[in-house]
Amino acid sequence: MSPAFRAMDVEPRTKGVLLEPFVHQVGGHSCVLRFNETTLCKPLVPREHQFYETLPAEMRKFTPQYKGVVSVRFEEDEDRNLCLIAYPLKGDHGTVDSVDNSDCEPKSKLLRWTNKKHHVLETEKSPKDWVRQHRKEEKMKSHKLEEEFEWLKKSEVLYYSVEKKGSVSSQLKHYNPWSMKCHQQQLQRMKENAKHRNQYKFILLENLTSRYEVPCVLDLKMGTRQHGDDASEEKAANQIRKCQQSTSAVIGVRVCGMQVYQAGSGQLMFMNKYHGRKLSVQGFKEALFQFFHNGRYLRRELLGPVLKKLTELKAILERQESYRFYSSSLLVIYDGKEWPEVALDSDAEDLEDLSEESADESAGAYAYKPIGTSSVDVRMIDFAHTTCRLYGEDSVVHEGQDAGYIFGLQSLIDIVTEISEESGE
Repeated sequence: MSPAFRAMDVEPRTKGVLLEPFVHQVGGHSCVLRFNETTLCKPLVPREHQFYETLPAEMRKFTPQYKGVVSVRFEEDEDRNLCLIAYPLKGDHGTVDSVDNSDCEPKSKLLRWTNKKHHVLETEKSPKDWVRQHRKEEKMKSHKLEEEFEWLKKSEVLYYSVEKKGSVSSQLKHYNPWSMKCHQQQLQRMKENAKHRNQYKFILLENLTSRYEVPCVLDLKMGTRQHGDDASEEKAANQIRKCQQSTSAVIGVRVCGMQVYQAGSGQLMFMNKYHGRKLSVQGFKEALFQFFHNGRYLRRELLGPVLKKLTELKAILERQESYRFYSSSLLVIYDGKEWPEVALDSDAEDLEDLSEESADESAGAYAYKPIGTSSVDVRMIDFAHTTCRLYGEDSVVHEGQDAGYIFGLQSLIDIVTEISEESGE
């Protein structure tokens, strides 16, 4: 039994879980949805599913925890508002029963999907005039999606000034353009196919951003080759061209997406994959510098932990025989909110004072952390084109290690090391 609806107040056999937008998706074209606070879900791809069920034990600390499979249906309410609902697989109620859903939205609280850039979801009953307008928008949705996609391509780097009132994390929900695009396209695809198919399998994965108040996320496309062995000639040629025209061919890694909160300047910055493809090697280095910069100074305390994790991951992959992680990404995540640091041997009186200050949200301090505990995460994601000799049906079997991916990791280690040394670390 894998994890899923244990803490729900409703009967799991008849009730589903409302899937919400995952607002911290910065790259990729597959839609990622929020199942609950600690769990995400995405469309099941057999090859990726097989990877998660068979991956080597030593790689687990560098991949999201796999939590099982659910059935997802596209539904409309009486006002034609669209929503995606997750249910247990037929005959496998344990899959959804064992994930903690204490913070899930019940199905009755419907999710409304619109094209409005600053109102991705609404939860209150719509007035009749809104319904009429919504139906009109539905007819124009396909055209509007194309327009928005073009807008996103032109707006490759976006900056938003954060309002002083309200939390940064709540404002992130309205500003991430890539997340909005992926959700709208996924819903449109499912609606177009609704007459022929209305049940899909999704896999449940750990939400890597859940422990950060304001997640800063860097999505890096790894390796010198992106197309899988099963790619068509046209697809392979297209992927080869993208690699040749980007830093992938030179250093084995390119920026696929970025979300950064710069506390010093009070700005949110988003960079998409179209800009990432255009970067030179120097531009890639500058993007990495920007990712670790808070608007006032470089977050130097993050560089050492990142280097340690990258080095450990490289050593693990050098021991993996036959694996090829084509089109896989590497995520680097840290908290854009900087917590006040206190020494471990601080006086109890000092800690009490800090605790009182932490209770005052207007003071900007919510908690404290011991010096040296800055947290940064490094994880591999997206395995839809991964191959290994363990996959018996594959026509191509590779020998040795994934040299292209490892080359990209070493380039990343070298560049982060340069940034650290140049900053006086």
